[in-house]
Amino acid sequence: MTEDAVNKLLDDIRMLNGDHHALVQRVRTLVKKVLPSVTEDVKYGGILFADGDHFCGVFAYKKHVSVEFSHGAQINDTSGHLEGKGMHRRHVKLFSAQDIEAKELEAYVSSALEAARAAD
Repeated sequence: MTEDAVNKLLDDIRMLNGDHHALVQRVRTLVKKVLPSVTEDVKYGGILFADGDHFCGVFAYKKHVSVEFSHGAQINDTSGHLEGKGMHRRHVKLFSAQDIEAKELEAYVSSALEAARAAD
C-alpha cells in the first residue's frame, strides 16, 4: 500500500508541476544513495523517509520543493542553508535542480539521519 500511495502522490505532483516532480525524484534518489534501506511513506502531503523512525521528508509546494528534517535543530548548520525556527524541525528549500548541490543537500540528509539516530 505504501508504494501505491507514493506512486499516486508522484503522479499528482507530475500533473501539477513537472519541474517539482523532477526535483522530488532527484531528492528520492539522493536519500536512497545515502541510505539504501530507507523506507518511504506518504504523510502530511509529502513523502517521509525512515530508517526505523522518520528522519526527513520531501514536499512539493506551489513555488518550491522543501526537504524537511525531523531533528533539524540538532544539525550543525555551518553552511547556513537550513531554514525554520521550530523546536525540532528545519528545512531546505529547492527552487531548481542546481540547488541540490549548491545547498549541499546530501550532507544535510546524512546529518539528519545522524541527528534522528542520536535522538532515539
